[in-house]
Amino acid sequence: MNYESLLSQKVQGIPPSGIRKFFDIVSEMKDAISLGVGEPDFVTPWHIRNEAIYSLEKGRTYYTSNSGLLELRREIALYMERRINVSYDPANEVIVTVGGSEAIDLCIRALVNPGDEVLVPEPSFVCYKPCAIMAGAKAVPLVTKNENKFKLTKEELLAAITPKTKLLVLPYPNNPTGGIMTKEDLEDIASVLRDKDIFVLSDEIYGELTYGREHISIASLPGMRERTVLVNGFSKSYAMTGWRLGWAAAPKEVMQQMVKIHQYAIMCAPTASQYAAIEAVKNGDEDIARMREQYNYRRKVIVDGFNKMGLSCFEPEGAFYVFPSIQSTGLTSDEFAEKLLRSQKIAVVPGTAFGDSGEGFIRCSYAYSIANINEALERIDRFVNGKGAE
Repeated sequence: MNYESLLSQKVQGIPPSGIRKFFDIVSEMKDAISLGVGEPDFVTPWHIRNEAIYSLEKGRTYYTSNSGLLELRREIALYMERRINVSYDPANEVIVTVGGSEAIDLCIRALVNPGDEVLVPEPSFVCYKPCAIMAGAKAVPLVTKNENKFKLTKEELLAAITPKTKLLVLPYPNNPTGGIMTKEDLEDIASVLRDKDIFVLSDEIYGELTYGREHISIASLPGMRERTVLVNGFSKSYAMTGWRLGWAAAPKEVMQQMVKIHQYAIMCAPTASQYAAIEAVKNGDEDIARMREQYNYRRKVIVDGFNKMGLSCFEPEGAFYVFPSIQSTGLTSDEFAEKLLRSQKIAVVPGTAFGDSGEGFIRCSYAYSIANINEALERIDRFVNGKGAE
């Protein structure tokens, strides 16, 4: 049977995630340390886990409404109002999704038509471009720069807009760079979009993980709520990656179409996870603060470690990643990651996994224990200084 001719040409043309490749290898390697996957090393706080256990004991194993438990949507709406100063109708403008990634997919599919253009700042999370392509749109990369702290500038946005532009992805705080957008930065972007029929997909999954600055949502700026789909979730802030729960908030007209796709593809998010999430969003602020404090300490350690070994490292202001330059080694991002893994058993992600502009960089997560971070830095230092190179 000729599978190549039977399988979707569009899907075959999409490469697999560059993040998972090294994770799969390191999982089979004894004494290896991975800084590759963005997964908190914290266990989901007990009061959140306990609520899920209680929901199972009560026999809450049924489907919820397609959009999610109304109680959870109400709590999400209250959360957004108190944390980012944006109000949404929980009954008609909020949906609970299977992780933030599903929310991203729903947004793109609900908004774009074949031939539309989706602007994607890069380096950035791996799913935006494939989701756009699978929806029949063209993904247009906007290359952000180290010297600009990987922010999207007004000038870069203006230069990329064409009559076919339908959607701008705004992935801040950013994965993989740790860059953020201040209120002033967002005002520049908003000033370009207010008189245009261009929507914003604001991926704020790392919004609670900023250091020294408060996260600002572009939806909170005048004239932007009605042209923004806000995506967030529980994975990063509450250490709930395996619970697979996110959400999106959008104007009712857009949300109706997103729910329609969700109905046919997913039905509803896991019920036990939703009950746990109610507890998280109601009583989890102290958990977030505690974990953010630990991440901030790890951030300082890992940035200092890379700079001391001679790999210039931008100091991230959000998320839990660093994006050091490895250009001084003369190796490509892929070569560096592969040789480091073989010789020192340390897994990092090549910068090119996040777009071509990531060449010359690697991504390392500091969501891991400080002991693993310190050991990893020692091994990377040995490799960079030739002691472990092949």
